[in-house]
Amino acid sequence: MFGGINPKQLQGMMKKMGIAQTPIDAKRVIIECENEDIIIDDPSVLKVNMQGQETWQITGETRTEEKGGEKFTDDDVALVVEKTGASEDKVREVLEENEGDIASAILELKE
Repeated sequence: MFGGINPKQLQGMMKKMGIAQTPIDAKRVIIECENEDIIIDDPSVLKVNMQGQETWQITGETRTEEKGGEKFTDDDVALVVEKTGASEDKVREVLEENEGDIASAILELKE
């Protein structure tokens, strides 16, 4: 971007212009959209403050997940089956009714 300028000089120039960068130790960034989520695992995240305006710079490999009706995973179903002994179909039905709340589903199926 600025050929010939070493990083220390660039940081000094940015500081003089009122630009501060803070690295953020993030594990994952999720951007929730209407029909899908954009997920960045192991991102490089910088919070940039420039004259009182805060912006974020995020880089990394992205993937998308479509938003569907189910709010639980196959692993969630397997866990509830294991804990309750109920059939997979019944567990899926109860998880759907409880909007993916695993604890509520286990309690309901144990009654």
